[in-house]
Parts: sequence; C-alpha cells; structure tokens
Amino acid sequence: MNRALLFVLTLLLLARPANVSLAADVTKADVIVYGSTPGGFCAAIAAAREGASVVLLEPTGHVGGVNTGGLSFSDSNQTVRSTVMGLFDEWHRRIEADYESRGIELPYDVSVKDASVWTYEPHVAARVTQQMLDEADVQVLTHRWLQSVVKDGTRIARLVTTDGEFAAKTYIDATYEGDLMAAAGVSWTIGREGRDAYGESLAGKQYPKGKMNISGFDEEGEPLPLITTTDAGPDAAADTNVMTYSFRLCLTKDPANRVPFPEPEQYDPARFEVVRRYFAQEKRPVLLWDLYKLPGGKWDANNGIGKQFSLGLIGACNGWSEADAEGRKEIFEAHKQYSLEMYRFLTTDPAVPEHLRKQLAEFGLCRDEFPEYDHWSPQLYVREGRRMQGMYVVSQRDIMDEPEKEDPIVISSFPIDSHDCQRVALPGGGVVNEGTIFPVRMPGRRNGYPYHVPYRAILPQPAECTNLLVPVALSCTHVAISSIRVEPTWMILGQSAGIAAAMAADANAAVQELAYPQLRERLLAQGQVLELPDPSELQPVQSTKVSIDPKTLPGVVLDDRKATLTGQWSASTNFRPHIGTGYMHDEKRGDGGSIATFRFKVPEDGRYRLLMAYSAHETRATNVPVQVTSGPHSQMLTVDQTVPLPGGKAFRPVGEVELDAGVESVIMIANEGTDGFVILDALQLLPAK
Repeated sequence: MNRALLFVLTLLLLARPANVSLAADVTKADVIVYGSTPGGFCAAIAAAREGASVVLLEPTGHVGGVNTGGLSFSDSNQTVRSTVMGLFDEWHRRIEADYESRGIELPYDVSVKDASVWTYEPHVAARVTQQMLDEADVQVLTHRWLQSVVKDGTRIARLVTTDGEFAAKTYIDATYEGDLMAAAGVSWTIGREGRDAYGESLAGKQYPKGKMNISGFDEEGEPLPLITTTDAGPDAAADTNVMTYSFRLCLTKDPANRVPFPEPEQYDPARFEVVRRYFAQEKRPVLLWDLYKLPGGKWDANNGIGKQFSLGLIGACNGWSEADAEGRKEIFEAHKQYSLEMYRFLTTDPAVPEHLRKQLAEFGLCRDEFPEYDHWSPQLYVREGRRMQGMYVVSQRDIMDEPEKEDPIVISSFPIDSHDCQRVALPGGGVVNEGTIFPVRMPGRRNGYPYHVPYRAILPQPAECTNLLVPVALSCTHVAISSIRVEPTWMILGQSAGIAAAMAADANAAVQELAYPQLRERLLAQGQVLELPDPSELQPVQSTKVSIDPKTLPGVVLDDRKATLTGQWSASTNFRPHIGTGYMHDEKRGDGGSIATFRFKVPEDGRYRLLMAYSAHETRATNVPVQVTSGPHSQMLTVDQTVPLPGGKAFRPVGEVELDAGVESVIMIANEGTDGFVILDALQLLPAK
C-alpha cells in the first residue's frame, strides 16, 4: 500500500473514537424508532411527516403492540375527549372509515360528544396501522432484537441487532420495557416506590379488595399454587413488583368463526385449589374474565381489575423487562399456558357455578384473527416495565395537585389504575391480593384528573444520553404510570417524541436543547391539544341534578327510584342523559342476585309499547331479561343494552305487552346469566295504538 495513503488512514483511525464503526453496511436514517408499540408506530409516522427519514425496528414479528394484538376496547374514559387528539384520534377515525367503507356503522358512546366508542377488531387495527406507516414512507423491519448499543460520548452512534446495524441522528425507545435506554446506559428503575420517596399516598402496598376468608396453604402448610408470597413487606416500603400482565384475547361465539381453545400442554386441577376455595365461599360469584363487546360478533377478554382471580398471572411478570429474548419467550409461554388452564378450569370444574361454566364455554378464539399465531394473541399486555429516571419524574402530585407544566407534550386524564402485584397467603388465615389501585377519579365523575406530561419526562439526563427520547418507558413513578400507561396517552407521547426527534435531527442538536416554543408549534400543527380543559368542563356531576325529569314524559314512567331492589345495585350518574337523578347498575355481576321489581297500574286494558332508558355502551349486557306480568298475561323480553338509543331519544322500544287495568302489573328485571353491566334507569309504557 502507498505509504502516504497508509499514513492518512492511520490518522483517520486515530482521530475517531475507538467504539465508532465505519462499516459501510450500516443502515442509516435521520430517526430510528426501536419498538413498534402504539407509541412506536405513532413516533415513526410523526417523525416522517416532519420530513425525516425513519426506520422502525421491531424485535418480534408483530407490529402494533397490544393495539393490534387483542386490546380492541380502548380506554375511552378520558376526562375530556377533545384533549385526546393528534395521531390517536386520526388512527381511530380511520378505523371508523374502514368499517364505514364496508357498510358497517360502529356504535357511539352517548357520554362522549361526537366520538365513536373506541372499539375495533385486531385485524382492522393492523390494516389501518400498516396503511399509515406505508403512507408516511416508514421503513418497518421486524425480527431485529437489540444486542448492543455503540456510543460516542453521550450520543448513540449505532444499534447492533440480530439482523443488521443501524445508525441515526436521533433515536426513540418506544418499547414497553425500556430496552434501548437500558442498553444505552440511561438510568432506570422498576417496581414501586415507597410512600416517602415522592410523598405519594398511593405508593407502597395497597389492599383495596379486602381479605378472602380462605386458607392459602395446603395440608403440609405450604403455600398453594397461584400464591406469590406469605409476606407482602412493610406497607410503606418500596419493592420491585410490577402490576400483573395478561393477554387481551379476541373471542367469539359465532360457530362459523369460532375456533376451540387449544388444550393446555398440561393441566392439573390442583393448581386452582385456591380459586376453588374462593368459589366455595363467594356468595355472589361472577365470571372471572372481563368481556367487552366488539364489532364482528367478537369480544375482548381482559383481566378483571375488580376480581380476586382473572386472566392476570400475578407475580409471573416480574423479571420480564430484564430478561433476554429466550427469557421473555418462557414468561410469554407461562402466561399463555395459565390462560389455557384457567379457561379449562372455569369451563369444566364442578367448583365453578354451572351457569358461569356454560357462559364462558360458549366462547372460542376467532378464526379470522392472528392466523399466523394459531389465533392466539402475539402480544403480552405489558402494563408496566422499566421507567427512566430522566430530567423530570412525574408523580401523584403532578396528576392530582399540580397538573400544569410549562412544556406539555400531552394531556393525560385516565384514572390512576393499577392491577394487582402480589397474592398473599396470610399465616394467620386468609388470602389477600395486594397492589390494586382502584381507579382514582375526579369527584362525581368516571374519569381521571386532566394533567400535563412535560417534555422533560421523556428526556434522559444530558450526562447520560443526548440523542435519545423515551416516550413509553418514560420518567415517572409507579403511581403515575398507573395513569399514563394506556394506549391513547402513549400514542400521543409517541407522536410528540417523533416530532421532537425529527426536529433535533434536522438541527443536529441534543434533544435536551430543543427550544420548546418551536416544538409546541409543531405539536399543534400535527393536531395535538395542549391546553388543559376549562374548569367549567370538569365540574362534578351532582347526584341531585335531574338530567331528564320523568314528570315531563308521557305515559306511565317507571324511574329506577320506584323499583324494589333485591341484591347488590350501585348508583351512578356517569353517563348522561339519564332519567331523574341517576341510574343503577349491578356491577356486572351476572349472578342472578340483583333483581329490580316495578309494581304499577295502567289506566286501561290493552297492548302497550314498552320502552327502556339506559346508557348504551359496549360494557353493557346484551341479554337483560325483562319479565312482564299482568293478570293472566306473562311475557319475557330480552334487551340488548349495547344497542344505541335512537338519535335524540331518551328511550328505545323493546317490545309490546298486554296489560290489564284492573290489576297490579309487575315488571321484573334481573341479572341472571347476563354478560355485562345491567343498567336500571327507567321504563316507559305507551298505548300501542
């Protein structure tokens, strides 16, 4: 080799940092997003719309995270729907358009003005997601598991994956687990803070469900299966537990589309002895899975936060974020086998009430969903992973007491809502689930507190990394992630990160040096809302305020206040309009124990139209039994309360009945075998003529 050329090459090699490669086969882009979660694909689309070249890397073969992996009933109970905009809103509107183009009209949530109920089938969500990525010209590469990160000082120089190396000016870690930030040497934590760390009353141990009066030990004094510990630890102390993971399963009863649940690899009924003991002492047993109705005759099966046992495999998710690919595969399979075993137990074991066994046995997997995965969800619902320790840590105080920030990138308002973290067998007797934070809502509302998440919360400390943004495993406490962790918030956070990454790449600037006024301008230009709602929009609903006065309505009107109630009913004013000062619901128990009886007389004999007022919603029961008796006449009607009421109407006709004037007529509404919330608002009887 020419000596002069060798000398020049030597100088070049000495001048560059030793850990930065000059390899020609590195794929380059302005922005690289690692993790195709909802936050990840929104980050990629947003960055591309700002003019950046974008590569979206996904370690698995599945794109879209839980939004295309089974979570099909999205968390819509935000305080003000108009604050949840940007790419999240566009994504849902495009899903609506997909259905409408095929002549299918999605139901509407009467509690949210001008907003569709956020439901969809997984394959439709996947189709729309891919369309948006293609339109933005995002290069999507799957099966790229991160192996290492090469840094040049505080900047990431390139990523080394199982299939290629990738370099960018700016990077986004959009994984649920915080994999890229951890590999890049950014500080993180996992688990729960103690109550003193950030002055959070909801930190530490939480026991809202109370103790089950059953033994958690076998005859030898050993903890039963599904018990995670016999000592939860001090109430105010920190620990490394994360809230339970589960699958969001897409199910159907339709024989033409139903695929039977696979048999578990091995099934031992003894594994469910603690559940058997629970059923033996439970006076009001309910179906242990939450089921939300979807388009296409399908249901989204979710872990029941209010239930002592459900789809979540408590304790088994600890270690997921820190595990390698093989370790996560084992944890994934453990959750799948538990789900299959739980289904078999709940549909076959004599300890389970017969009507509940029959109810769940009607469901199977969907033939037209996830065919490449044998119809099983490819995405475990990772509710919580690592959390960055960045420039600002969002805590309970920021949600409930100090919501306004000078550098907001999203308005979040989902309630603080954590699933269980431990199941404890108490040595003195009893079993208790620990870790649930039942949704912390604004007084008188079903929604959470609206608050800003600041830009600083997705920024690492400058001394650790200057070209990385972390919108999913962001900097916050366990209490705060219990509110932030829903897909609407993560999608908008991802969009904000994508815009910021594109701007930083264009300016060759550190992400911490980006001027917020310029970032805000671009966030607004991409359709985001950053102003907290006016306090007048957030006034609690007063239980004494009448929505529709029953005295102003024609015919015989039977408000819920006129019913004789048996069993468990809860009052609510969350959904409007309603008749009178509110309505009742059975807490979705479906146990036959909740009965409402109306006794009344009509002015004359004849046929009457029976109308029902209720708040239509996907969580409502589709099979509410209504028994009408009048003299010799008896008739049974079944009402689907997921069906929207006619536009502008307070009632929906549900049938015609024969009534006699000379006797006391009786209408009885019960919740025997019902598959959702039974709503008791009002009935109206009008002459059929």
